[in-house]
Amino acid sequence: MTSQSQGIQQLLQAEKRAKDKLEEAKKRKGKRLKQAKEEAIAEIDHYRLQREKEFRNKQTNVMGSQGNLSAKIEEQTIETIRNLTSSYHKNMESMMKKLLNTICDINPEVHPNFKHTA
Repeated sequence: MTSQSQGIQQLLQAEKRAKDKLEEAKKRKGKRLKQAKEEAIAEIDHYRLQREKEFRNKQTNVMGSQGNLSAKIEEQTIETIRNLTSSYHKNMESMMKKLLNTICDINPEVHPNFKHTA
């Protein structure tokens, strides 16, 4: 019976050692997962910073050229306003005469569809 209880004790000890090894393996796996997660977060942050820096550089380049574009557009707008003002002053007198002649020159006539009933 003692040999049997020794065998049982050995089995229980072996089972305990296996359980301990399993727990250690789980802990190591948890540590590795945590470490991998931290590394991934660090890599993502690094990538994000790099892309944001590239974006800011491109934005600066575009905004710089956009400043030039807005100056050109402003210049073109002023030139167009000058041309329109010049054209207005040049043609205002003749257009006012034509408009007044059209309004004041009335030729009364009977409409062709009018039927005189009397």
